[in-house]
Amino acid sequence: MSGEATSAVQARDSHVPVDHPEQTGEVERRSTSADPIPDPGFHDPGPRYTDVEPKAAKRAERQIAGMFILASVFIVASIAAYIYFGIDGDEATGNIGEVQASNFALGITLGMAFLLIGVGAVQWSRALMTSPEIVEKRKPLRSQDDVREDTLASFNTGTEETGFGRRTMIRNSLLGALALLPLPAIVLLRDLGPLPGDTKENTVWAEGVRLLTDVTYQPITPEQMELGQLVNVMPATYRDLPEHGPDRLNERAKSPVMLIRMLPEEILAAEGRDNWHVDGIIAYSKICTHVGCPISLYERTTHHMLCPCHQSTFDLADNGKVIFGPATRPLPQLPLAVDSEGYLVAQSDFTEPVGPSYWERGTR
Repeated sequence: MSGEATSAVQARDSHVPVDHPEQTGEVERRSTSADPIPDPGFHDPGPRYTDVEPKAAKRAERQIAGMFILASVFIVASIAAYIYFGIDGDEATGNIGEVQASNFALGITLGMAFLLIGVGAVQWSRALMTSPEIVEKRKPLRSQDDVREDTLASFNTGTEETGFGRRTMIRNSLLGALALLPLPAIVLLRDLGPLPGDTKENTVWAEGVRLLTDVTYQPITPEQMELGQLVNVMPATYRDLPEHGPDRLNERAKSPVMLIRMLPEEILAAEGRDNWHVDGIIAYSKICTHVGCPISLYERTTHHMLCPCHQSTFDLADNGKVIFGPATRPLPQLPLAVDSEGYLVAQSDFTEPVGPSYWERGTR
């Protein structure tokens, strides 16, 4: 068949003149536009360099292991930094720099440890782990049409009967009340109590404040204390607080002190505490440093003080040191002196927070 006859047959079959080839392409596009898009499938990017080169895989393995090992070194360094640098201190004592150094060292060491672990895990996944494609078919989540219609009809009926859509004033006022409802709960959180620094760092004890018995509220002279005797005392300024109210309760809760008399030679005073007792009369906070229980179970021959809640035991002859139990901090000691009238007074406030220990504790 000649070329002209062949072109005529093609034109007849396609109903498109052969002298307009661009129309042929347009017809083809129209005929295929409704066809579904074929699934491209999973395109394997091909093997990685570490998959085909054993030396590269070994090198990547060494790099990843090195990151994990270095992370272990930083973790150990963080523990060493925590032990080496103290956490006690503030601006008054001048050792705030030690606290800052501790925070900096812990931040650097732990930060680098987490960073190296994360980078090593990502590199492990990218360079050495296989990545097969896993397909899980998802079931249809759409409800049946009759269920959808019934639900929508019930909702529309409820909306119409309540007038929620029409009565905009009621609707908007209700939404406004509901929006403000959580605010009282947020405000009430403050009623759980003052912050630890507000309640424990300072008490009403101060220089020259007399010690009063917690029963008769009478000042005490050293001659009134017998050997081995224990007396519970309160600060004289406590009586100047309002008779009722949170201030009086808070100050009373953190101000009780135990006054004990022992032989002066039995006291193992720490450095700087040689003049904190008066002829063997020594004073400690009555609040246990474990969870804050009041303590007064005194054993006069050993000078041990036992907390009845969890059996923490303190040696009052040795600066209130913990010798048994869950408590980790000695009892705070109140420095004593005698005023011009011969009554026992405090030299100052406690030099450390009273009550249970907490992270931000420090000495003043």
